[in-house]
Amino acid sequence: MKIAISAEGNNIEARVDPRFGRCEYFAITSEDKDQWEHISNPGASAGGGAGIHTAQELVNRKVEYVLTGRIGPNAMDVLQAAGIKVYTGASGTVREAFEQYKNGLLTQSSTANASPHEGMGRGRK
Repeated sequence: MKIAISAEGNNIEARVDPRFGRCEYFAITSEDKDQWEHISNPGASAGGGAGIHTAQELVNRKVEYVLTGRIGPNAMDVLQAAGIKVYTGASGTVREAFEQYKNGLLTQSSTANASPHEGMGRGRK
């Protein structure tokens, strides 16, 4: 099972980026393997529709689970339509978020917890 975690850097010690659509990177791994792939988020610099663009990238990469801090309604719709399970509230480093997930400490979300365009400067960055 393929898991993507929004990240501020391209290693597993990077902090989880609380923004889904505009995070800089995704760390991708499988629950049963100790191998990580780090990809730049093509939606990070999008003028608009970053969440949709980012979600579609993860759909194309056949990700099954997403761990992030916050996610908007448009991105959530794309992920849910593809059957991808979303866990919000992830924090700490990528490694710590993955451990939180494996230990059942994150909650699966069925609704967005961010407003549209929240990652465009109205939030933390």
